[in-house]
Amino acid sequence: MMDNFNKNVFVNCPFDDDYRQLLISIIFTVKYLGYIPRLSLVRSDSAESRIDKIVGLINESKFGIHDLSRIISSSENEHFRMNMPFELGIDYGSKAFKEGKWATKQLLVLEKEKYRYQKALSDLSGSDIKNHDDSPIKVVKVVRDWFVATEDIRADSGNKIWSKFNEFNAYLYDQAVEIDGHDDVDELQVIEVIRHIEDWLKAT
Repeated sequence: MMDNFNKNVFVNCPFDDDYRQLLISIIFTVKYLGYIPRLSLVRSDSAESRIDKIVGLINESKFGIHDLSRIISSSENEHFRMNMPFELGIDYGSKAFKEGKWATKQLLVLEKEKYRYQKALSDLSGSDIKNHDDSPIKVVKVVRDWFVATEDIRADSGNKIWSKFNEFNAYLYDQAVEIDGHDDVDELQVIEVIRHIEDWLKAT
């Protein structure tokens, strides 16, 4: 996948059920804009440690989307979730300390609320963090606008991409539930959703 370095997007987000709709929204937007989402949970090799898998994906990706919205504990006795900032640190270090194409890396850092991350990760103070308010339509617009500004590309509006995403969701339900017999689209593995996105984009 190193040949796709300039199109690869390492997606560093929570994989829990509560975040799933935001994750699928990000993946759809990345695919819609012509880029390739790279996620650790779809790279399956039992002989490869998780950290080696993550480092490999970061090494192969010019872009990184890092969501810190779940690092702050939400209930008593719950620990901070440190995987996301740890992976952001690896990606930032790759950009800062490696030469060649890795110096061209571009990072998008997301949060739920503006400035909330400073309570847990004050080193990012002054960085251009984008908040999504746990809103799928807002995260679509944020990711779209970031690519337009970073890559100087032409793209459909965030509202149009959101409309297309809803069309895709209807298609996905028909394919997964009505045709393939799943009880719910949330049963699908993320890699299956990505394949359905690719099929839908080819057909539209």
